Amino acid sequence: MNLLCRGRLKLLVASLTAVVLLTWLYLLAGNLEKTEERWRRQVEKEEEKKCDEPIFKCETEENVSLTNSQHVCTIKLRNMAALSVMSARDGRSLLLAPCVADTPASRVLERAVLESRVREVEEENRQIRLQLSQSQGTAVQPQDGNYGNQQWGASADTGPEDGDNTAEEKNNHTECPRSPTVQKCELIHVACVCAGHNASRDVVTLVKSVLFHRRNPLHFHFITDTVANRILSSLFQSWMVPSVQVSFYDADELKSEVSWIPNKHYSGIYGLMKLTLTKALPSDLSKVIVLDTDITFATDIAELWGIFRKFTDKQVIGLVENQSDWYLGNLWKNHKPWPALGRGFNTGVILLYLERLRRIGWEQMWRLTAERELMSMLSTSLADQDIFNAFIKQNPVLVHQLPCFWNVQLSDHTRSEQCYTEVIHWNSPKKLRVKNKHVEFFRNLYLTFLEYDGNLLRRELFGCPSQASPETVQLQAALEELDEDDQCYDFRRERLTIHRVHLYFLQYEYTPTKDDTDVTLVAQLSMDRLQMLEAICKHWEGPISLALYMSDAEAQQFLRYAQASEVLKNRKNVGYHIVYKEGQFYPVNLVRNVALKNTNTPYVFLTDVDFLPMYGLYDYLRKSVVQLDMAHTKKALVVPAFETLRYRLSFPKSKAELLSMLDMGTLYTFRYHVWPKGHAPTNYAKWRTATTPYKVEWEPDFEPYVVVRRDCPEYDQRFVGFGWNKVSHIMELDAQEYDLMVLPNAFMIHMPHAPSFDISKFRSSSSYRNCLNTLKDEFHQDLSRKYGSAALKYLTAQRNI
Repeated sequence: MNLLCRGRLKLLVASLTAVVLLTWLYLLAGNLEKTEERWRRQVEKEEEKKCDEPIFKCETEENVSLTNSQHVCTIKLRNMAALSVMSARDGRSLLLAPCVADTPASRVLERAVLESRVREVEEENRQIRLQLSQSQGTAVQPQDGNYGNQQWGASADTGPEDGDNTAEEKNNHTECPRSPTVQKCELIHVACVCAGHNASRDVVTLVKSVLFHRRNPLHFHFITDTVANRILSSLFQSWMVPSVQVSFYDADELKSEVSWIPNKHYSGIYGLMKLTLTKALPSDLSKVIVLDTDITFATDIAELWGIFRKFTDKQVIGLVENQSDWYLGNLWKNHKPWPALGRGFNTGVILLYLERLRRIGWEQMWRLTAERELMSMLSTSLADQDIFNAFIKQNPVLVHQLPCFWNVQLSDHTRSEQCYTEVIHWNSPKKLRVKNKHVEFFRNLYLTFLEYDGNLLRRELFGCPSQASPETVQLQAALEELDEDDQCYDFRRERLTIHRVHLYFLQYEYTPTKDDTDVTLVAQLSMDRLQMLEAICKHWEGPISLALYMSDAEAQQFLRYAQASEVLKNRKNVGYHIVYKEGQFYPVNLVRNVALKNTNTPYVFLTDVDFLPMYGLYDYLRKSVVQLDMAHTKKALVVPAFETLRYRLSFPKSKAELLSMLDMGTLYTFRYHVWPKGHAPTNYAKWRTATTPYKVEWEPDFEPYVVVRRDCPEYDQRFVGFGWNKVSHIMELDAQEYDLMVLPNAFMIHMPHAPSFDISKFRSSSSYRNCLNTLKDEFHQDLSRKYGSAALKYLTAQRNI
């Protein structure tokens, strides 16, 4: 019995002990599981934070003044599931485990491995940051990259050095744009084909956009017709931009090279001229950027120039892919474009390696291509672009594809939203009226340069001194001779100011007459007299030469006004010459001289824009020129001037009607009440009854409006603003022994207007009047030195006043 009790007692104790032990083990296991769960969650949170950070982050700092972007790259670690880095030290592959929530955190060994790998990747990341910062700050060799656009530029700009990149460099390649570097002060060559008045006006906007961003010296090469040559040579000569060279090449000499090619494009024969650049440009010029005139730059052209360094040994042409479906042949039924590689290429922006093109026989190759394709195509639709594409189709290894942002083509179906806006190409015939969802942004950028003050672009390049031209040296010497303490310094300084001049701002057509008696009306004006133009055109049917003193923005306002006016739009024999504003005075005689020197007729009628000539005066003057034998004698034909104080006037149709209005007080002799000496020598009393021309003598302050030969003396440009600008000119005509002949059946009427700013300054400023008197004395002295004793009468007359 005792034995049985002891056995049961031992069993009970063992059972209780087992229960206690099992309970303790259960509680201990639960506590460990909770501890491991907390540790695992903490590790997962830390890993998730790392997963959320991008491996490459590109930030863009927008330049507020324009849309030029400066890109800054920073590198951060992100989802390690996709990161495979080749160690630069030993070449081994380091594949990291994914950042996932179900990582078995209880395995201490794997956690240690994970931490070790993270530390290695962070070290690799640090090395990449160091290499990138060094390459951005000190690199000289071109950088790799797709220039910020994967779809269009993924295969573009992969130069010969790309094959040497390590796997690490490729896998850690950033999406941020990086441009090849250009040597400081390296000369960049730019070529354009420009013909006619409109293209000459368009190319100025292109040049402004290039000059605004540029940091390098530039050499522009213009292939021009006679019209564009005259306009642009005058413009650049007066612009005087430092570190800019300009060369012109006669397009007429190149026409025979391409005239055999039928072309349906609106650019005509000039749209084929880019094919001849290897022949047209100097033989020692190795490479050039070729641009259409309807291009606008939004970045430094040096970045485009730097892409030449990424050409392989065989590549000779750099082009952007065409951004329309033209060469795909699906625009309409039976659409058959010229052959092209894929979508083809657009030739609005071209990088030409001239040296290599000459070496491979470019001239013969494009000719053979054109002859072969013309047998089936019969003519080109897109001018040189068709021939370039057919050539590339046969020789694809010769082309280097540029990223699309170097030629954002604004046609109705452009793909511009996929590109950066480095270079804008208005390649649609609609130009600014193109239908595109981005056109408003592009138009604003274009208008910025269209109205930009070109005088602000006359800045020196920092660190790139340019050799001054003889004109610049002469101007600088003259400026140094001026005394800044002279009370008339501003007047003397104005005389030395070089104003930009854009001749023939609008379309101009003139056919010389057979009898050599034609007369051009010559006048000058500013924005506040613009309303007189239509009336003058109605009163004068002959040629007109007008010089307009305006800012860049005002010139564009005038352009819109002229294009909207039916009267002005239909007159092609009016030459509009823009003299751009600069300085504080109105350089009235300089502006007059611009209009005078750019006439094309043997005789000129020198007038002011606020006068309306009588109806039929043009024909009357041509007859008077013959009658008075002005071809063989020195005569100045005086047209009597009258004025009205009424803004609405029934213009007299004859001399008899004018005399009647004069008697009734509707009209007056010009300035009889404020400046009678200016026109009194005309002798209006005699004119009332005169039937034949009569001679009058010069008198002090006489300033009639006259008809003279085109080779007459120019206006003296020391007289600016108000006062003595016409008086001095008539005085010099008299010194050269011109006979002043009053025409008996001619007249002109001055229309009322608000006083000019300069006459207000004359009336209110005694120093202004004192300086004018000083300039008069100096003019008399110069006249005496020039014409000798014959000019003493002017000095005597002035002293007697």
